[in-house]
Amino acid sequence: MRIGLMVSGGLGFEMLLHCFKSNHIVALLTDRSSNEIIDFANKENIPVFTGNPRKGVAKEFIARYPIDLLLSVNYLFIIESDLINWPNSGAVNFHGSLLPKYRGRTPHVWAIINNETKTGVTAHYIAEGCDEGDIIEQVLIHINTLDTGADILNKYKKAYPELVDKVIEQFKNGNVIGLKQDESNASYFGKRTPDDGLINWNWQKERIYNWVRAQAYPYPGAFSFICGEKIIIDEVVFDDYSFHQDQPNGLVLTQYPARVKTPNGVLKLVKVREGLEKIKINFIFE
Repeated sequence: MRIGLMVSGGLGFEMLLHCFKSNHIVALLTDRSSNEIIDFANKENIPVFTGNPRKGVAKEFIARYPIDLLLSVNYLFIIESDLINWPNSGAVNFHGSLLPKYRGRTPHVWAIINNETKTGVTAHYIAEGCDEGDIIEQVLIHINTLDTGADILNKYKKAYPELVDKVIEQFKNGNVIGLKQDESNASYFGKRTPDDGLINWNWQKERIYNWVRAQAYPYPGAFSFICGEKIIIDEVVFDDYSFHQDQPNGLVLTQYPARVKTPNGVLKLVKVREGLEKIKINFIFE
């Protein structure tokens, strides 16, 4: 079976390596910053298109390389009809959520922020709408209360290869069944940027806890400010230190360890990536 891949980033590179072991990779599309993917393709003489393929930019490239199956993993660009219609058998995306929930970008980060206890990986036919195609297979992934965004990404890395292999086998055997997504349960979350990590100390402590762990290292991180200085926080835990309800939220109650008041309790800062020396008693996080 002739396979085309659309992959980006570290997860995409791992799936490229996995698929290359036992499949005929005819062509590859990626973004210009995924150097590992580009270098591997050049080394193995796999034709590679880099950059945004929208508006027919990749038309000549895909015309040169007929394929049976197109697989997309962590691909950065919106996929239009010319790519969807490229393969003879089907175009499949692998998305890091239990669709139709958490369509869009960084779904695992949003799932942790929203205190979800489960996420997953969905294999679905590619449609022109965002993550809207019929579902082929899903794998359930549990989120425990200590998991960070990086932890869930590592769970993805274990789940993706098995699901990719299963879907390829289904297409080879001609027994693929797609189920329409229930639009009444659909949710969408957009792309996050480093500036989106700002902590609001008026949130409940549980919300802040999830906010911090979802964006912990190696992600850009949850952050706040003291006297205009940025503080990046990678881990907090609930603490039973006493406080007064009339004290302002964000108040630093103790310095060693740093404890901070929230509306419904105290959080102890366990890991501070940047700015620890700026945290002083009676200072207030902005």
